[in-house]
Amino acid sequence: MEQKPYFQQVDIQNTKKLRELLAPLPPFCVTFFRGIEPTTSSRTRIAYAYDLKVFFEFLIRENPCYRGKEIKDITLSDLDLVKPFDLEEYMEYLKYYSADDASEHINQERGITRKLSSLKTFYNYFYKKELFRNNPAALVSLPKLHSKDIIRLEIDEVAMLLDSVENGDGLTERQRAFHKKTRIRDLALLTLLLGTGIRVSECVGLDLNDVDFKNDGIRIHRKGGKEVVVYFGEEVHTALLDYLEERRHLIPAEGHEQAFFLSLQQKRISVKTVENLVKKYARIVTPLKKITPHKLRSTYGTNLYRETGDIYLVADVLGHSDVNTTKKHYAAIEDERRRSARNAVRLREKPGR
Repeated sequence: MEQKPYFQQVDIQNTKKLRELLAPLPPFCVTFFRGIEPTTSSRTRIAYAYDLKVFFEFLIRENPCYRGKEIKDITLSDLDLVKPFDLEEYMEYLKYYSADDASEHINQERGITRKLSSLKTFYNYFYKKELFRNNPAALVSLPKLHSKDIIRLEIDEVAMLLDSVENGDGLTERQRAFHKKTRIRDLALLTLLLGTGIRVSECVGLDLNDVDFKNDGIRIHRKGGKEVVVYFGEEVHTALLDYLEERRHLIPAEGHEQAFFLSLQQKRISVKTVENLVKKYARIVTPLKKITPHKLRSTYGTNLYRETGDIYLVADVLGHSDVNTTKKHYAAIEDERRRSARNAVRLREKPGR
């Protein structure tokens, strides 16, 4: 049987997961998720399913009107009785609660905002379908989000990081044993992430036929399934070719023959593995910064913007659907550029010139 592309495999896995999550939820949830499918990713729908379950559990535990009900028995009529005050109480509940398995959960402002956003989408959907008379979620304000500093690597830290991968400096004895086996692969991975700004999921999803060395481009699938070609420079070209030469001598596990990057088990490398190796090398170079693959993406975006000054190009290369998202992330650099412009235009020549 022909091997499916990675992004299709992920969608199938996520579809199965969503069906598992929907099984204990009320039947109308199936209608909701079918309705939002064209405008959301499979990962987003899974997050919504988790969030709805937490909300239903809250109603049964904390609201006398729903006490004694099973989640499966909650109806749309029940949810139409929810008031804005109930949702404000829910936001307070989300700060700390324990689940049925006794696990404890703590949400900061961003976690609360995401869960309330899921509810807003849920209520909006049924309100527009005229199955709700009320839309309490529309009357509740999201928590104010405090801006976070954008963490990224400086130019010298990028060089030090790649040197660390290449030489193994700073690794423990046990890490060095693995480093001998993965050095070329790890260098290709990090060089690719730092040299293109692609997402870690896009990186692990690369197949052998997705890399075009003639035109120095890689074919990737963005969020939502859009297929694009991202181009890379000489350093990425060299690092990928070096790894490909090593890759030719490996025997992939069954079902992983087309994967570009392989794990030590000769299977397609996982997102978690890439996250761990980025953390391992970054900790040596900059122990006070929490560097993840997404921070490498921010590093690339920063460097590209500094070199080109074109925020629209950065947005396009990074795959941002809204340039305002890009502006928000690189506002500090934009301010630097505005400051540098203050002396760019002279109104009068200085005396003696």
